Amino acid sequence: MTNDDQEFAGDLARLRRSIDNLDAAMVHLLAERFRCTDAIGELKARHGLESRDPRREAAQLKRLRMLAAQSGLDPDFTRKLHALVVREVITNHEAVKFESGAG
Repeated sequence: MTNDDQEFAGDLARLRRSIDNLDAAMVHLLAERFRCTDAIGELKARHGLESRDPRREAAQLKRLRMLAAQSGLDPDFTRKLHALVVREVITNHEAVKFESGAG
């Protein structure tokens, strides 16, 4: 194995370890986010509120797209990711509402 090959292998392994660490952090952050949104779903169900809050969703999306642009991340990717997360949150809120007898 040449020095170039060894350097390549070392760089690749280091970058992959970074990706693995970042993936783990994202999973933990998403889990915490869903703990918060689950608590919101329970509050909404107890108070008879709708699962969706279109104004909040629009404000969040606008803020996230701005953060994405500032960070060099494609704002359209951020929109897609936000839509995926919101769909899951709404599904969870609807389940809580049904379980509480409010739905």
